[in-house]
Formats: sequence, C-alpha cells, structure tokens
Amino acid sequence: MAADVDQRWLDSWVDVDDNLSAPLGALFLSALEERLRLVSGTIDVVLLAPPATGEPPLPLTPVTDSEHRRVRRARRYRQDVEVWTSGPGTLVLGRGLAGRWEVAVEVDEDGRNRGLGRSLAAAARHLVPEGRPVWAQVAPGNAASLRAFLAAGYTPVGGEVLLMPVRG
Repeated sequence: MAADVDQRWLDSWVDVDDNLSAPLGALFLSALEERLRLVSGTIDVVLLAPPATGEPPLPLTPVTDSEHRRVRRARRYRQDVEVWTSGPGTLVLGRGLAGRWEVAVEVDEDGRNRGLGRSLAAAARHLVPEGRPVWAQVAPGNAASLRAFLAAGYTPVGGEVLLMPVRG
C-alpha cells in the first residue's frame, strides 16, 4: 500500500493474516477515504508485461488530438499520454502511478469479438519507450478485457484502487 498514513493506524486495520485482501476491503477503504479525505475508484486487477521488440502486430495511426473518453480519462491520471488508433480500436499509453508506463485500450462495439483488443494490448508492448515493462489495470468484471490482456502476454501481479480528490 502506498499512502501517507501512520503505520500503527494501518496495522490496526490490516491483520497480518489477511494482508493481501484486507487493503481492498470495503471497511478499510472507507476508513482510508475518511482519513485522507479522498474517494476510492474501482478495484482493478494489475497486470504487467515485458517489452516486445520489432513492429507492433497491427497497423497503428498516431493521434494528436482526441476527445475519446478513454483518452480523457488517461489524461486525468497519467502524464506523457500518447494515442494510436487501429480501425475501431484505440490504444492509450502514458506514465501513471510512480512513473510506470500504463496502457489502456478500447474497441468500439462494432469491432469487438475479433481479437482487436488483444492485438492492441500486444502492440503496447512494442511502443513503450526505453525498453520498459508496461502495466495495465483491468476491472475484474471486464472479462473480455482481462482475457485480451492475458492472451497478449500480461501477467496478473496484484490489485489496486486509486484514491482521488472528490470532483466538484
């Protein structure tokens, strides 16, 4: 857990025998929200993939100006955001938590169920600068996205929830 809280307070909430699931539990997150005066986002599966060499597995078109909802969201949480499209698919790459390279993909409704999400997730591994690994966060209930990232070579490494200021 990465938060500016006192270790004794944290220990009072997280039992050593339950230190993997308790930090993502509703009671703990509610207490943390109150203590930090922030609100929790969704709980996501965190996935990690090594960089890949060579060309991405599909043609990508760089986009310099996009108001796509996935891009707007990425700009709220990430820096150095770059965007590509491939047909009905959008790939967003940027620096997120602790400067790590994070990817998000979205496939329009009419382009789904053809492997495009998997190809976009795989393409991100070719696009990350400096030969760095790439991270992804996927809502556990988004089975299609989770399957796409797993098929593209990403490995689940944990779970996370971001706490953010209340938006007015």
